[in-house]
Parts: sequence; C-alpha cells; structure tokens
Amino acid sequence: MNKFCFILLVMWVLPSTFFAQDNMRRATEADVTIRGTVKEDKTLKPIRDVEIQVVGVGDKVYRTNNLGDFKIQAKIGNNIIIKHDSFNTIYYTITSRERIDVKVQENPSVTNVQKDEKQKRSSAAYGANLTAARNSLKIDAATSIDYVTKALETIEENDTFGDEKKAELFETLGDIYAHWKQPDLAESNYATSLTNKYSDDVKIKLGNAQLLSRNYEASLITFNELAKSRLNSLQKVKVYQGLGDSYKGQNDNENAVNNYNIALSFAQKNKSEDIIIELNSKLAEMLQIQGNLDDAEEYLGNSVQLASKRSKKSSARQRAKAADFYNKNSSFDKEIQLRKEALEDIQDIEKREAFSPIKKDSIESELNNNEDRAITSQVQNYKIANAFAAQSEYDEAIPYLEESIKKAESENDLVVQKDATRKLGEVYREKGDLEKASEAFKEYEVIIDKLYIQKEQEISQATRFNRELAQKANRITTLEKDRELNESKYKLAFASQELAGQQRIIIYSLIGLSVFLFLAAYLMYRNINQQRYANNLLALKSLRSQMNPHFIFNALNSVNTFIATSDERAANKYLTDFSLLMRSVLENSEEDFIPLEKEIELLELYVQLEHFRFQDKFDYNIEVDPEIDIKQYMIPPMLLQPYVENAVWHGLRYRPDKGQLTIHFSKTYADIIEITISDNGIGREKSKALKTLNQKKQKSQGMSNIKKRITILNTMYKDKVDVFISDLTGEEEGTQVKLVLKKDK
Repeated sequence: MNKFCFILLVMWVLPSTFFAQDNMRRATEADVTIRGTVKEDKTLKPIRDVEIQVVGVGDKVYRTNNLGDFKIQAKIGNNIIIKHDSFNTIYYTITSRERIDVKVQENPSVTNVQKDEKQKRSSAAYGANLTAARNSLKIDAATSIDYVTKALETIEENDTFGDEKKAELFETLGDIYAHWKQPDLAESNYATSLTNKYSDDVKIKLGNAQLLSRNYEASLITFNELAKSRLNSLQKVKVYQGLGDSYKGQNDNENAVNNYNIALSFAQKNKSEDIIIELNSKLAEMLQIQGNLDDAEEYLGNSVQLASKRSKKSSARQRAKAADFYNKNSSFDKEIQLRKEALEDIQDIEKREAFSPIKKDSIESELNNNEDRAITSQVQNYKIANAFAAQSEYDEAIPYLEESIKKAESENDLVVQKDATRKLGEVYREKGDLEKASEAFKEYEVIIDKLYIQKEQEISQATRFNRELAQKANRITTLEKDRELNESKYKLAFASQELAGQQRIIIYSLIGLSVFLFLAAYLMYRNINQQRYANNLLALKSLRSQMNPHFIFNALNSVNTFIATSDERAANKYLTDFSLLMRSVLENSEEDFIPLEKEIELLELYVQLEHFRFQDKFDYNIEVDPEIDIKQYMIPPMLLQPYVENAVWHGLRYRPDKGQLTIHFSKTYADIIEITISDNGIGREKSKALKTLNQKKQKSQGMSNIKKRITILNTMYKDKVDVFISDLTGEEEGTQVKLVLKKDK
C-alpha cells in the first residue's frame, strides 16, 4: 500500500516540476518590458539623454527622458550598457522584471566641458530663434510664434537660462499678438513677461494692449501705476499719451486733453517729432469735440506743417485728418484743397513703390494701421467728390467719383467701389440724368452682392486665423505647463527621497497642481468661448451692414415713376418718408437689439411707404396689445421688415382686388410676446409659380440674412427669437408669420 502511494506521488510531482521548469524557461526566453531611472547619486537629479543598449540584440538605442526615466524591451538575463558623457559607462545584468534604479557619480571634468558646450549651443539656438521670431513678426504670425516656441524649448533644455530670457520671449509673443490685433492674448503674454522680470517698457505695452481691448479701467490703473515710477522722457510721453487715450475712451474729455498736453510737453523736450505730430492731431480732435474750433484748427495746422517736413506718409495722414475736420465744419473748399494735396502725396508713394522690388501691398507697407488704411487714392477721390456734391457742384464731382471707382476696382476695394458707385448714381439723379443714375444703381446692386460674398470669405478667414493663433497659444501654454509639471515631479521625487517625513506637503502640492491644471483648462476653455463670441459679433456686424438693395432700388424706381408721370408732389413726399426710414435704419445698424418701440416706429414708416406705393392693392392694420411695455422688450433691428416686404411684394401685390395686411403684437406669457404678420395674398405656392426663370435662380438675400442673424443671435443669447411660417387655408389664401420674442432677464 505504501509502495503504491509513493508511485502516485512521484507521478504527480515529476510532471509539475517539468511544467514549472518549462514555464521559467519560456519566461526567460520571452521579451519583457523593463522600466528604470538614471539619477545622480548625491542630488538625485534625473539625467536626460542617457543611452541604454541591450547587448546582443541589434543596434537599437534607448534614451532617458527629462525625468531620467527609460523603458526597454529585453529578456531576463540580458546585459545592458548605460552610457553618457557625464559619467563612466555602466554594465548591468537584468535579473527580474523589477524596476531598475541606477545611481551614478558624474565626472566633474567631463561634465563641466559638456555643460559649457551645451550652453553655447543653446545660447546660439535661442538667439537665432528669437531673432527669426522678431524678423517674421509682421509677415507671418504662425511662423513667428513657431520660432518663439523653439526658443522656449531651448530654455527648457538649458538649466542655466533664467527668468530674464523667459520674460524676453513672452514679451516678443505679446508683440506678435498685439501686431495681429489679438489684444487679449497680447495682454496675457505681457503679464507673464512681467511676472518673470519687471520692465517699465513691457508694462507700457500691457497698457496699450488693454487700450486695444477697450478695457479702459484696466489701462487707467496700469498707466497711473507707471506715472508713479521713475521713467525716462520717452516713457513719460507714452504713459501720459496712454492716460489721455484711456480718458478719451471713457469720454472724460477734460482729463484726456490735460494728459495729452503733458505728453506733448515731454515729447517737445525729447524732440520726438512723430509723437508731436500725433499728439497735435489728438488734441485737435478733443478740442473739436469740446467745440473749441479755433484752437483745434491751430493744433491741426501744427500737425500738418510738421508732417510735411517728415515724409509723404506722415504728410498724407495729417492732411487727411485736417480735411476731415473741415468737412465736419462744412468748410468744403479747405477740405478739397487738403485732400488734393494728400492725394498727391499718396500718388507719390504709389509711384515710388511701383519701382520697388516688393510691389505687393505697396502703400499698405507705408500705411499699416486701421486709421491709415483709409488713406488711399480711391478714398480721397471719393471724399473730394462728396465735398463737391455737398456744394451742388456735380460736374466737378463726377470725374473724381469715376476715378475712385476705377482705382477701387483695380485694388479690389469693394467697400469704396460700392460707396462711390452709389454716390455717382445720386449725383446723376440730382443732375436729372435718370438713365445714367439707373445704370449706376444697377451696378451698385451688383457690387453689393460681391461685397456680401467677400465679407463671408473674410469672416471665414478671420475665424481660421483666430483658430490657428489659439492653437499656437495653447501649444506654448502646454509647453510651459509641462515644464512646470516636470519641475514639480522632480521636486516631489527629490522630496520623497530626502524628506520622507513630509508626505503631507507632497499631497498638498499634488492637490494644488491639480487645481492649477484645472484652472488652466478653464481659462483655455473661456478663451475659446471668447473668440467664438467675437467671431459671432463679426458675423452679425457683416450681416447688419447688408442693406436690402432690391428695396432701395424699387423705392428709387417709384420716385422715377412719380417724376415721369409729372407727379412731383407725390415723389417729394415719398422721397421725404423714404429718407426718414433710411435714417432710422442707419441709426440702428450698429445695434444687436433695439427697443420694440423703435422697431414698431420703423415698421409703421415702412408699411406707410409700401401702402403709398400700392394704395389700390392692400390696406393695413398694426395692433399692439396695451399690456405690452414696448420699451422693455428688445428686438433685432429690421427683423420684421423682410417678412412684411415678402407679404406685400409676393402676396398682396398680385391680388386682383384689394387685400389686407395685419401686424399684431400680443402678450402670451409674462416674459414672452408673439408677433403675427398675416396677409390674404395669393400664397407662397402661387407666388413661386409667378416667378420668372431668372428670379427662381436668384436667392433672397434679405430672408437669408434674417435666418443667419436669428441663428447667431439664438446661439449667443440662448433662444431669444423663434420664427414659424405657415400658409393660411379657408375662404382666402395667404401667409402667416409668427415670431416669438423673449424678454431679457
């Protein structure tokens, strides 16, 4: 029995031993992932770029990262070589899958030579990247930011670089964003530069970035703090000029003038002629606002006289500003003389640039800010023509308008081409040449459509440009956060080795780091939302600027009809009412929302005009629920007019007998009103059938703009407006439009 049990035991143990040995053999033969760290023995500082090579397994070389960590594929029993210029080569045998902690003693003689060479290479790379970033600053924002990123990476690689170079880099980054009209990003980078190293010049730039953002309260604080510092003469000029601009932004004209005068006195002592010219011009503008025209004219004369001695660019700019001053005071002869002189200067610049190796954007290289972009041949010709037209000298105005249109077309300046073409039509109409006026207005309508397409493209390009800059900014932010994170990891690792008893501090540091990263993510998210909000505002501004050319053209044709039928009284009355409507539209064109009271007044005026035109086609009735406080509700301007126009032109106008247009404002809930526009016209289906083939191909810009505006406004203001369009059925056909408007809370 005992012998039998012994045999069973042997039979059970032998296979188990065999399988265990086989598993161990397979584990030894299989590649495993081995992790490890290379550190300096005394300081526990991680060593980067250490070469790790597995002996007998090809030529593959592994390297340690910034934290000294490495990860290799090897077998148990393999030998590895650990090599770096700063210490003697180490040979190590892998005995298990456990983490390898390699502590080395650096060779001082080798290390110092290596560090010196590395520092020289890093300094050269840093300087080259910084210079390249500054050279490309005004040419390509993305390229310039890439060079800043490379320079920042160079700082990360060199421990000897201090905060001074980081301050220099973030100042350059702020300059890039300031030049490309991204004041929020410029402001944040100037602030980062100041945290690394304080500089009065950088703080002045911070104040100017706040001015660009129209954050006048912040700029006042910044410039007032600077005014208390020790500054040189040029810095004082910039600070007091910044204070003047801040007060001007807050409509505090008296303080603006006082600070401009202080800045002017410092500029005169410093003989800064360009700044003296600019300050004279700003003082003239403020004095004109205050009604002190004599002193304003004197300052303007000083700026023009000084600018004429500087350069054609400066001379053209100041003469144009002085011309604007005389235009506001109806001194048209002086205005025309100054604009002709400015035009000569601009043409000289254009001729000079025509022979330059760089022909693209010739005059823009001379005149590169928002104010100077208006100083072009086409703009000055247009304004000269306006001055002649204001004096009823139409024959003198026409050649300048034609030259403005020609130049604007060659420069693809659709805005000026549009304005000059419209003005040409008005001049021909005033002269009584209705045929040429009609041709000009038709061309104006074509340009309007082209301009709309161009504006959409500009919005798309601006959105893409802002997105690219945001991505670049996020890349630099991430790089800086990674650096801070790596430093934190190193400090935590060192603290865990040297100060094991301070675990509570380490935990608090980790919590603080997490909060910091969360805050950084929140700030990035908020920045993206702000950029999206800015893009929506730009889109709204573009859509609001699109007047309905068909309505204007039809109205002018009606005036033409009245004149042709010798009904001058009707034409005059219609034109007077039409001008009142246009004035109201232009006054509200810059607003996202206006009080419902103003929209009703505008709508009544428009319906009155249409009824005057088609008296035999419809009657109308506008009903407002007395419970509605029309001053409290806000509505997008010109929101209702396209729907009323559709009702008249595509519905009521085709009825064989007189129809009825009803506009009803009713209160449905405490904060919601319903606007109903109904007509008993021929209906949408019959209206479509009556359209010609050409009309079917055309897309209604008015309705398209309204839909886009409502979509953007609902995105920005959380479903502010809802629109429902339906066909009426029953005894009579027609169309009903319901708009639901929510009150601001």
